[in-house]
Amino acid sequence: MTPAIFVHHRIDAAPRTWQALADRLAADGARRLADAGGTLYGVWRSQIGRPRDELQAISVWPKAVTAATAEQALLDQEPDLRAAHSEAMMATLRPTDETPPTRQGNYAFRWFATPEPHWPEFLDLCAAAWPGFESAYDSQVIGLWQATGDRTGKAADEASGAGRFGGVRSLLLTRRPNLAMWERSKLPEGAAEAQVRDKLSRRYDLCDWTVVSTATLLTAADRQDTARWT
Repeated sequence: MTPAIFVHHRIDAAPRTWQALADRLAADGARRLADAGGTLYGVWRSQIGRPRDELQAISVWPKAVTAATAEQALLDQEPDLRAAHSEAMMATLRPTDETPPTRQGNYAFRWFATPEPHWPEFLDLCAAAWPGFESAYDSQVIGLWQATGDRTGKAADEASGAGRFGGVRSLLLTRRPNLAMWERSKLPEGAAEAQVRDKLSRRYDLCDWTVVSTATLLTAADRQDTARWT
């Protein structure tokens, strides 16, 4: 069985149109994806670290697909679209299936560029740290995906590190209930939390480069986030 392909889409909406565009992507875009054989995994809006009118989305494909094909299906002829950057990825330790996240919260999109010799240790540290991280901070690791190298556009991308760094580039997506828990997770209390932080810090030190931004889930099933973050 061929592993599913996940495609990350970074979408630049025209000024003040991010909500309207997101609504159409959740409806019309999801239908176009389904017609092409894919599904919509989620749509997120910027919270901290990215422009107000930028959206992020992930589509899932049970068979081989190019980033360009996925982008076309999701964004075809959208009037409020200014630019898009899409990149194909494969799941590593997580997710183990194609079930999309549905709970609102503080979602951290963190890209890493890790030298290939360090990648096995990087994965081992993730596997060791995640259970303690999730239990201590009411948080979930949604996925850790490895970029395949197939992307739209050839220019170097400051947001994901594409075209700027070699080795293994990966995207880690984690959910915390809110920004207060984001801060809390950086300040360990007790020996068990300190051990988790040591593993995560070691992982951080293995990479050549990393960057993070946070977002909220527009396709959440439980509640909508109405704050104005950026």
